[in-house]
Amino acid sequence: MQRGALLDAARSLLSEGGTEALTFPALAERTGLARSSVYEYFRSRAAVVEELCAVDFPVWAAEVEAAMQGADTPEAKIEAYVRRQLALVGDRRHRAVVAISAGELDAGAREKIRAAHGGLIAMVVEALVALGHAQPRLAAMLLQGVVDAAVRRIELGAAEEPDSIIEAAVSMALRGVRG
Repeated sequence: MQRGALLDAARSLLSEGGTEALTFPALAERTGLARSSVYEYFRSRAAVVEELCAVDFPVWAAEVEAAMQGADTPEAKIEAYVRRQLALVGDRRHRAVVAISAGELDAGAREKIRAAHGGLIAMVVEALVALGHAQPRLAAMLLQGVVDAAVRRIELGAAEEPDSIIEAAVSMALRGVRG
């Protein structure tokens, strides 16, 4: 129960203030625990990050996968892949993952994030294979780059409306630079 409260507090801190806000004193304050109690659950900030990735990323990925499974054609699956990820931008779990990936983490935490992203990319490879793409893995990685750029644009509060950014990302994913 305390571990869950600590993770929830970590999500809030990350989404509000980025990785700099995730400190053990802040976690203790948010949860009402003594600072020493936080160390009973996590040995370091990186351990909190790793746990968040282990808990939150599969939930996020399952939502993307469910959206893709509801699509009939390879193009619709790709569109669902892009749209669902961008729809999750406002979710605290997603904002925490974005904040985490922007921060300085140890090698173990970075590897867990890379592995989780690899699973996400693998979801869209099948749709690209069905489209007959010559290099589906490379195309999937580049497609994820478009999604990541759109996420950053939305998170930054860019001049464009989020819906406009989402439509541009979908168009880029489906039609490339020809629009």
